[in-house]
Amino acid sequence: MTETLAPESAIEPANDPVYATDFVKEMLRQTRALDSYGQWDGKPTTAILAGYVLSKEQKRAIPTIGDPDEVTLARVKAFHNAIAVLIEKECGQMAVPFVQITHEGFGRALITVGKLLVMDRTLRDVHRFGFESLSKMKTEGDKHLAVALGIIGRFPEVAGM
Repeated sequence: MTETLAPESAIEPANDPVYATDFVKEMLRQTRALDSYGQWDGKPTTAILAGYVLSKEQKRAIPTIGDPDEVTLARVKAFHNAIAVLIEKECGQMAVPFVQITHEGFGRALITVGKLLVMDRTLRDVHRFGFESLSKMKTEGDKHLAVALGIIGRFPEVAGM
């Protein structure tokens, strides 16, 4: 059974340029890829990415003691997968993300290229994972991407292994 989805340009808000960025487009792809039951089929981009946006008040409303749910864990993985895909796109080498999170919401996110570790991020309070806006999410992703590409540039022989 094949379903035809609306073209991406038809569902993007025309007045917000953040939806046209590579990072947000990749976040959309990663989120759709983790949707094994097709819940996001036919949904607009804004609805799919809305779960990544949490205001300070919304974060405060989430109890400090709590286990992250599967949806939140999937969002954390999609965020780091998007960074890895953009690293691959920029440098042409395979980037492998690894996200390990305990049931309490603490863990680590790593991205390797060849034998080179290009991102090492400690994760805390994962059950409160989110950003104040999509542009802040993009800024955070771009920051990690720039650091990773800088490391690859400094050690290309290790990245190529």
